[in-house]
Amino acid sequence: MKTLNVGVIGVGYLGRFHAQKYAAMTGVRLVGVVDVNADQAARVATECGCAAFTDYRLLLREVDAVSIVVPTSNHYAVASDCVDASVDILLEKPMTVTLDEADDLIRRCEEKGLVLQVGHLERFNPAVQAMEPLLTLPVFIESNRISTFKNRGVDVDVVLDLMIHDIDIILNIIQSPLKTIHTVGAPVVTTTTDIANARLIFENGATANVTVSRISRTNIRKMRIFQPGSYINVNFATKKIMSIKLTDEILESGMPRQEVEVRSFAVGDALRSEIEHFTEHVRNRTRPIVSGHEGRRALDVALQVMAQIQEHQSLEVFQKVAQDMKSR
Repeated sequence: MKTLNVGVIGVGYLGRFHAQKYAAMTGVRLVGVVDVNADQAARVATECGCAAFTDYRLLLREVDAVSIVVPTSNHYAVASDCVDASVDILLEKPMTVTLDEADDLIRRCEEKGLVLQVGHLERFNPAVQAMEPLLTLPVFIESNRISTFKNRGVDVDVVLDLMIHDIDIILNIIQSPLKTIHTVGAPVVTTTTDIANARLIFENGATANVTVSRISRTNIRKMRIFQPGSYINVNFATKKIMSIKLTDEILESGMPRQEVEVRSFAVGDALRSEIEHFTEHVRNRTRPIVSGHEGRRALDVALQVMAQIQEHQSLEVFQKVAQDMKSR
């Protein structure tokens, strides 16, 4: 098996973990890590036994593939240079800031036969993967992703920071075009939206209610899926899945008897699985399950949610100003 030469561009909090996973893999050589902070690059390089760079363009000459874990605003520029260098890409979510940028990367990667995978990590959560065979015809999904405030990822709206995970999963679950979106959201701690809710209604009648917050005192990552004859509860944080199936047996209460199954996945490393999936598709020159197209699809809906929230906020400000002027 040919050794893959890889690198990680951006080794802050999450990028450091990418580097650790690559360094521990067989058949993979972590050539180097990159960070604009030279001390951080050196620390991670020493930890992982590779070279340190502050200019990613120097690394591109030596690798077959990279993880890009830089701030979202820099995703397109860095990924674009990787495409020019014919390097396969694992690009953290959200893949880009705009759809035009996403479309350009997808087109150019396809023209050059490059692998482009987007880092929607929850797709590789073992509980999510165990849920998929249980799906029949989801009609209602309720999702809650609530986290404590962390001073990272705040360069983007909470919709791009957190909600996009659930949007990606929901779009994969409900195989129907999106019909309408109803949203509410507000900034609380940062200058962008910190708490948001979106109600997604699909053309087949299915509905998803998605709530996210990054200003809570607790962490919650759960999704409930209702479908004819069954109910699925997925806890992303504990990697636990509970499925309830209604049987044909009617109890004295008039309700069908329920069959309950609970499965836990105490052992499981979603990031390692994601990176192994990426390297496998790099070797086989095949399309990953979360390719640029899936990343673009989730980004499209997330941007629509953001635009609607911002429109509501602007309208509220306008109405308040108008009311103030009227009262004078």
